[in-house]
Amino acid sequence: MNKLTQVVFTSLIFLTGCTAKAPNLGIENGQLTKCPDKPNCVSSFLNDEKQYIKPIIIKGTRLAIKNNMVKIVNEFKNSKVTVTENSYIRAEFSSKVFGFVDDVEFYFPKTKSKDITIHIRSGSRIGYSDFNVNRDRIEKIRIKFETLLGFK
Repeated sequence: MNKLTQVVFTSLIFLTGCTAKAPNLGIENGQLTKCPDKPNCVSSFLNDEKQYIKPIIIKGTRLAIKNNMVKIVNEFKNSKVTVTENSYIRAEFSSKVFGFVDDVEFYFPKTKSKDITIHIRSGSRIGYSDFNVNRDRIEKIRIKFETLLGFK
């Protein structure tokens, strides 16, 4: 592949990553939006072993948990919280090199239990595979969250 072809190809990838529109996400019928049938998305609402990720279950108030989650998300480089509601947070994470955007959602449904379940969805806007970037990010968030609250 000659240098001009490499530059054009790399530029197209970069521009595609930067221009992808935010998908229509959120809570519908008590669940986060379903992941597409691609290995670039994980969700705690899925039964598919490849895309399932365990929700975070923690004791506390929804308000305190939400505030702590926003704090943790903001600690990551290239992250931006875009929506905060009573029981929902949405954030965007951009890759360092090409600026590809992943959408991450946290949903705290109301419960009578003292345990709060934080449902999670993390997915890439474009592409097919993400090389487990979304899963790894959620596990890092889980560890930071549990560490902040003194569980690890």
